[in-house]
Amino acid sequence: MRILGVDTSTATASVALIEDGQLIAEGGDGREISIGLSSARGNHSETVLPLIQKVLDKAECRIADLAAIAVAIGPGSYTGLRIGLALVKGLAYHANLPVVGVSSLEAQATRVQDLAGPICPLLDARKQEVYAALFDRRDGILLRRMADRACAITALASMFDPAPPESTLAFVGAGAARYREELLRMFDGRAQLIGETGAESAAHAVARLALVRVADAAGGDLGALVPFYLGPSQGLGNAHGIVPNSLK
Repeated sequence: MRILGVDTSTATASVALIEDGQLIAEGGDGREISIGLSSARGNHSETVLPLIQKVLDKAECRIADLAAIAVAIGPGSYTGLRIGLALVKGLAYHANLPVVGVSSLEAQATRVQDLAGPICPLLDARKQEVYAALFDRRDGILLRRMADRACAITALASMFDPAPPESTLAFVGAGAARYREELLRMFDGRAQLIGETGAESAAHAVARLALVRVADAAGGDLGALVPFYLGPSQGLGNAHGIVPNSLK
């Protein structure tokens, strides 16, 4: 089963192709890894489609060969999410493929594979705010502990009150890089920042998360899948803190 993953939730777009859970070609943030390299910064409306084509060409794969397309639906850049989802919908419609929507923050947390304990994915929401969530990886399983939300960077400390003082807190994502100094100061040596070269691309994570959700997306209403936006300090409003797949 081949799944194409697309992430446009930040200034850097990334695309990854997996087959039966194994990476075929991917790229992100200007680094060469595995078989392929594809990343783009700037105007997603001009760069994402060539990016997808580059990854498919690298793997000698066509859109028609895919089982599904997975896409990050937010939170994140308003324009980036809108462009990415519109493009994926267009490709899926013409190829009659299911689309799986994935939380951008869940994808960021999934990128951290080799660490156990609390993982906090962060995306920059500007004006000293971030999009944040909280996960915990235990015995290789990623568990969600907090719903996707927008909050002030200074409010993050209250999220970890139950954590033992000696525990390490892993931060990942563009927001973690943007507020590196604040995080190191706020958590006084407990913060571990996962750099872009220390984790898989967001698109790879999006594709892997979609692998077990394809059956639910098959036959779904493509028009029902919409970007998930968060305004300043706005919570998810979901009792379990999980972004639903709108195609179920």
